Amino acid sequence: MTEALHLADRAVLRVSGPDTRDFLQGLVSNDVRRLDDGPLYAALLTPQGKYLFDFLLIPDGADVLIDVKADRAAALTQRLAMYRLRASVEVAPTDLAVIAGFGTPPAGAFPDPRHPDLGWRALVADPAAALAGLAPLAPAALLARRIALGVPESGTELVPDDSYILEMGFERLHGVDFRKGCYVGQEVTARMKHKTELRKGLARVRLEGEAAPGTEIRAGEKPAGTLLSVAGDAGLAYLRFDRAEGPLTAGSARVSLARE
Repeated sequence: MTEALHLADRAVLRVSGPDTRDFLQGLVSNDVRRLDDGPLYAALLTPQGKYLFDFLLIPDGADVLIDVKADRAAALTQRLAMYRLRASVEVAPTDLAVIAGFGTPPAGAFPDPRHPDLGWRALVADPAAALAGLAPLAPAALLARRIALGVPESGTELVPDDSYILEMGFERLHGVDFRKGCYVGQEVTARMKHKTELRKGLARVRLEGEAAPGTEIRAGEKPAGTLLSVAGDAGLAYLRFDRAEGPLTAGSARVSLARE
């Protein structure tokens, strides 16, 4: 059975012009040259290496489409325009909608590049027509899958001007390339990869009891992190790893690292 959902919280931008790929190559965390092989996951960072935007890059002929959180699309457009300088590129919104699904992908769909178990995505002009004949995918099911796979979400786990992409699992999710050369924030990201051990980061957790997203996680009397997303007894948390091995609590709930 094929299930699908219109992701109304996503928007699609188009980057066009003869310098499109060279322009993006100097900005984003992944190697844009690999677009010849299919869509990529990537981020745009501050010069200090902190997260600003994450998105999927989808080749469309000579153009590149950007599947990004809708509430960040205008800011991303503005940021790209700031870097444009003399590059012959244009960045514009489109009327395309984003469909996500599990099961047999329809024509034109592509596998989510972050993880094979995230299913497929499609960029369509008419989401109602694209969903016709497909079983509805519940947003809660998509959330549960995201949590089970440890995939961060913009505005929840990923906080602009605060998060670091390596702490948020971008290497595991194929969102960063360490051999591509320079991009904005590359120096800090490379230093975190090669010269430091991550002491904090995103982790999958199990809950015994109820706790809401945003609840502080404690190791005894010491703060150990924050619960960020919850689906049933599973969650994603930002944790200090040196305090995450022993008993943890989030309010009245007991918290443990998910091992499987």
